[in-house]
Amino acid sequence: MIEFINIKFLFLLVLIVPFYLLIKNKKTNLDNIFSSIILDKIKLQNSGISNKTRSILLLGAFTFMVIALSRPIINNGKIKIKSSFVNVVVAIDMSRSMFANDIYPNRFEFAKKKFNTMLDDFKNSRISLIGFSNQTFLISPLTQDFHSLKFLTSNLNLNTMSLKGTDILNTLKTANELMKDQDKKILFLLTDGSDQKDFSKELQYAKDNHITIYIYGIGTKKGGVIKIGNDVLKDKNGNIVVVRLNDNIKTLAIKSGGAYMSQTLQKDDIKLLINHIKNKFKAKQTKENFIKDKKELFIYPLIISFVLLFMGLFSFPNRKELK
Repeated sequence: MIEFINIKFLFLLVLIVPFYLLIKNKKTNLDNIFSSIILDKIKLQNSGISNKTRSILLLGAFTFMVIALSRPIINNGKIKIKSSFVNVVVAIDMSRSMFANDIYPNRFEFAKKKFNTMLDDFKNSRISLIGFSNQTFLISPLTQDFHSLKFLTSNLNLNTMSLKGTDILNTLKTANELMKDQDKKILFLLTDGSDQKDFSKELQYAKDNHITIYIYGIGTKKGGVIKIGNDVLKDKNGNIVVVRLNDNIKTLAIKSGGAYMSQTLQKDDIKLLINHIKNKFKAKQTKENFIKDKKELFIYPLIISFVLLFMGLFSFPNRKELK
């Protein structure tokens, strides 16, 4: 069934009738002076198409251009498709310790690059991105638009923020809210582990709400300092603060049914965690979508319009031999 998406353009076709009548009834000055027989004899046979024919061709070009603008389509109705996917909430640590320089250029910039890398391996997934410290920030809800996620991540900046502390429990609550309709929930943390030693409350919350936690630990045991302008962060006694990777948080990941990995210099090391997620959660969640099965036809009247326009703008001499 043929339909028009921009049907309002078809109202322009009413202009064709008066223009056609004007062209049909129009007479040249020579028509008023000579009879049609004499006029036919004195006209040059190789002068090209007449003005009336040219006008009709241009009018035809206008007609088909209007039809093209109205976007005719063949509508075959809707098709139901099923798509399987895994929902994952990714949380990037945005606390002050992520400014530490034990990883170039710092832990936070390294975390952003790892997130963009892992997106390339997350097929058939919907990703939500949040930032956390002592507060939690929603950067993006669940989406399959990874290009937008990469853009948002690349433009995250901590230079204007001063976030102290890390609240993992609040991050779990935010992730639970984002996936409240899901039976099984996946939280992926990019963090240096905060300064906690005991994560029993967080683990209990994760088990109660069926949250599986995966953690990519960013930092080194040796630690690094936090640069503040041309100086470094110091405690109240004037001693330089050295922040180290806290791998105590790995118990939270392992006991929740997930996995933990410390960062390495390998580019695709994080892919091991992603494969673990894919194998454990094999896109069991299915979503039904309806798409329109339609075929665009505007190209055909557009081509005809260009052909008629070309013919109308350029004269084509009659190939008759003069006797």
